[in-house]
Amino acid sequence: MNHLKKQLLNNFCIITLNRPEVKNAFNAEMILEITELFNSISFDENIKAIILKGEGTAFCAGADLNWMKSMIKYSYEENRIDSQKLWDMFAAIKNCQHPLIAQIHGAVFGGGLGILACCDYVIAEEKTKFCFSEVKLGLAPAVISSFILQKCADSFIRPMMISGEIFNTSSAVGMGLIHLTYNESMSVEDIIKKFADNGTEGMRETKKLLNALRETPHLNDHMRLTTETISKLRISEDAQFRLQKFLDKK
Repeated sequence: MNHLKKQLLNNFCIITLNRPEVKNAFNAEMILEITELFNSISFDENIKAIILKGEGTAFCAGADLNWMKSMIKYSYEENRIDSQKLWDMFAAIKNCQHPLIAQIHGAVFGGGLGILACCDYVIAEEKTKFCFSEVKLGLAPAVISSFILQKCADSFIRPMMISGEIFNTSSAVGMGLIHLTYNESMSVEDIIKKFADNGTEGMRETKKLLNALRETPHLNDHMRLTTETISKLRISEDAQFRLQKFLDKK
């Protein structure tokens, strides 16, 4: 893989966006690589969680301008097909069964914010800058908007998408894009410590349940989904071991 780095550390899969020369902006090749990687590792039972990072001075600057330049003469249908590939990338990230933690820094612009919306837990360096920059180019944050609005309230996101203004980490926390900030260096090992003691199946099933609950409005379905999930987990080998260990301490 040219545009991504992958490392396994204590059953945590660390994925690093690796185009630092363009602030990890994505082009067609990188979009395909990300899609294929997340689809391929989604059901890898050896993975406890995924940590997503960016190499260099920024997490992700959105779309590569050189890639966008190549699309100037695309027809409507060619643009639609290209946009579908971008949607597929975000869907692959979002639908990955493993808990996904993003550690971000520097800047997150345009489509980079779509990646954040697909993550379960986002940790940001306090000086990080954010921007829905599409309108500056006469475009719209179209593909990412669906993923963003599944995480954040319209009233918070709408003014930022329409204005294209740069906002800070504090504002991103208020919107629900960011969950934790840090003002000094935070290592991958520090992040791993936050999740290492959790049950793999417990985290995975929690993510699966939350996704399912969001997608169905019916309370009868909620009753079925929640009761089935806890019943299945209670009899699982890992939960039985963890519960017994906890009870033995008491």
